[in-house]
Amino acid sequence: MRKRIFLLLVALVAITVCGGAVMVWYTYRMQGLVTGMIYRHVDAFQAAEMLQTALSSQKGFVSYYLLDGDPSWLQNLGEQRQIFKEKLRDARSFVTNEEQGELLDKIETENSIYVAAKDRVISLYKSGDRDEGARLHAEVRGHFDRINDLCRELKKSYTVHLEDMLARTKSEALHLRVIAGTAIVLVFVLAMLLAFTLMHQVLRPLRRLAYETDHKAGLDGEDNEIKALSRSVRGLIEDFDFTHSELERSRETLMQAEKMAMVGRLAAGMAHSIRNPLTSVKMRLFSLKRSLDLSVDQQEDFDVIYEEIRHTDTIVQNFLEFSRPPKLKIQTISPSEIVDFAVQLMAHRIESYGVRLDIKRHSAMPPVAADPEQIKEVIVNIIVNACEAMQGGGRILITEEQGLDEEIGDSIYIHIEDNGPGISSKNQKKVLQPFFTTKEEGTGLGLSIAARIVEEHKGRLTFQSKEFEGTTFTIVLPVKE
Repeated sequence: MRKRIFLLLVALVAITVCGGAVMVWYTYRMQGLVTGMIYRHVDAFQAAEMLQTALSSQKGFVSYYLLDGDPSWLQNLGEQRQIFKEKLRDARSFVTNEEQGELLDKIETENSIYVAAKDRVISLYKSGDRDEGARLHAEVRGHFDRINDLCRELKKSYTVHLEDMLARTKSEALHLRVIAGTAIVLVFVLAMLLAFTLMHQVLRPLRRLAYETDHKAGLDGEDNEIKALSRSVRGLIEDFDFTHSELERSRETLMQAEKMAMVGRLAAGMAHSIRNPLTSVKMRLFSLKRSLDLSVDQQEDFDVIYEEIRHTDTIVQNFLEFSRPPKLKIQTISPSEIVDFAVQLMAHRIESYGVRLDIKRHSAMPPVAADPEQIKEVIVNIIVNACEAMQGGGRILITEEQGLDEEIGDSIYIHIEDNGPGISSKNQKKVLQPFFTTKEEGTGLGLSIAARIVEEHKGRLTFQSKEFEGTTFTIVLPVKE
């Protein structure tokens, strides 16, 4: 055991040392790369120096021509001007900041003025107007001095950047080497502390415990502390009373069952309270999505929020198997108002399915004693199911009427009719049963909950459907006396 631990420690130290060495090597390599960048600045400095040299040569050749009138000096002047332009292009290829670019722009502008003025001086001398040429020649010297000063500023800029980059490179490399060296030293120290801890606080107590729990077998030369202790513990577990362990497992099972029952009771109180606001939030989000002009990032965030809310709503629906009927918040309200609110809430979603919804009523329905949120949930659930069934678009007609029901008495009827594919005859008996669904992601609880809500209002939910001809759901509610 000790040998294995020491081998692991040696491997740890070796890996750390190798890593530190690689880090140090990398600093030198990085320094080499930065040095290459510095050489680039040196080349830029040399290009600026050549600019200044070419400028001085132009001045000398013009002076020589004015002294002896030899045309060869003008030829040399043209060559130097061409060299100046080439060096100016070279200098632009080394620009690293805005300041250097502005200096080169000024040099180019001043040089254009300087060349034009020089050509004017030469032209005056050729025409014999030497006095005017001499006067203009004196003015041209000012342009020469400005260009010369700009070249000095350019060289100074490169010099400053060179010195700054070299200093930062050396400083960063030194810091990295110091960190690597410090890490190596710390690894050695930690390895020593780990070895001491393992020997005195782990292995020694384990050996003593193994000896005390395994007097018969003892610790032979080929065994180790961990194996001996493991063997002793297995023996203790095998000797433990089997009946007692079974009792403990039964007790844990009962406690877990009690916890699950508590979770079920909590879920029953939370499921409906959470699901209704979530439905409203989803509808509002859908409405906002249709009306707001969102950017790509905002659209992505909006879609994520909508999907997470939908996922949360699904989780709440899954808890409904533990639910119990919620306490209704009864108030006196016309069912027509509930229908209008549900349709308004679903307007954009209905439009997105390509479905047209019409309401047929002669006048507002008389008031009923109902929970508006619960009845709204029933209507929304039926409309959503109809829209999802009519994937290619269709029509929904909501008809309100008042009549006399044999069981309920004076009642109002809300018919929600669609021209979708209808419900097959083999599924019609199962539609209102809990957990029956034909959707891949459905829970099969929507219509069963809707039917239960209507029943809690002393009414009933019925439907009529023919395959390929559509479906009509009817909500029957008693009129408030």
